[in-house]
Amino acid sequence: MSMSPRISQDPMYQLLRDEDIPQFNKLKAQGKTCDLSGCDFRGLDLREMDVRGLDFSNAYFRGADLRSIDFRGARLAGASLADAKISGCFFPDNLPAQEILMSLQQGTRLRQPLPVVD
Repeated sequence: MSMSPRISQDPMYQLLRDEDIPQFNKLKAQGKTCDLSGCDFRGLDLREMDVRGLDFSNAYFRGADLRSIDFRGARLAGASLADAKISGCFFPDNLPAQEILMSLQQGTRLRQPLPVVD
């Protein structure tokens, strides 16, 4: 089964495609939501994007500029970071550095374990 990155018609996603991060962040702060799982973010400049609470499962970030994004509150399981710019990024504590490095260099999909609940 092949999973191609999808281009959603959701207006919030289209703001990201247009690299209108301030407007995306403004609408998100107002409570607007969108499904970003499996979406195509190839080559986009997403710096300063508020990603708290967003689901990027199976998203495709090849060559995207993600510098300084705080991904600690986002879901990244299955996402690919191939050739992305990640300087200054924070990643979830349960995502090992080796996973990030392999995804960045080889394009592998991130295997983000679910948090352990007692």
